[in-house]
Amino acid sequence: MKPSVEQIENLLALKRDERPEEGYWQDFLCEFHHRQREEATAKSGLANLTDRISTWLSDLGPSKWAYGAGLAYATVTVAFFLTPRGAEIHNGPTTPVNYQVVPAPAPTVEQLEELDLSPSTQGSAGEQVF
Repeated sequence: MKPSVEQIENLLALKRDERPEEGYWQDFLCEFHHRQREEATAKSGLANLTDRISTWLSDLGPSKWAYGAGLAYATVTVAFFLTPRGAEIHNGPTTPVNYQVVPAPAPTVEQLEELDLSPSTQGSAGEQVF
């Protein structure tokens, strides 16, 4: 049965006058967010990870393709630099190491003996002219 134009007009006039009580939308939002948090905490571990990946893949856009391409490029670059090279290392001829310790030369004491450190010289070092 198809409603008549008058019935639709009456229904719209009736609904126009109906208003929800104060705080209805705030309560609705609080309850909605509470349910979302409960669902998010109920999912954990591998199930949550697979759900996130499937959501991400189902909603692919150009920016996500760019992120994926950049991540793949970075991974390949890091792998390229971290893989060992196949080059062989040739050791040169070995030479014996001299472990002989050479003593340091003894300090010259002659100049120290020539210094005049008496209080009457008032700091004169007794320089010599060569």
